[in-house]
Amino acid sequence: MKSSDTPILYIKDGCPWCAEALSYFKGQGVGLETREVRRNKVFMEQMMNLSGQTKTPTFVYGEFLVADFDVGEFKAALQKAPAVQQALGIR
Repeated sequence: MKSSDTPILYIKDGCPWCAEALSYFKGQGVGLETREVRRNKVFMEQMMNLSGQTKTPTFVYGEFLVADFDVGEFKAALQKAPAVQQALGIR
């Protein structure tokens, strides 16, 4: 997986977990590149190749990946990656 300075959030319009995730990241001041996978076959293929699944939201930042999560699950995954948490500036 290629490392990137900008986190990527794969989303589907109308997905309540995606809306929750977007709100969470906005509240934390995390800049994201969002990729809507229903309208863009290439983004769906990228997400599937990275995560092995088709569910959203899926968050990718360098080697850190959290697929098909709610905010609580994301926070739990982030607790196990303190360097990522610090790099993202999440409290």
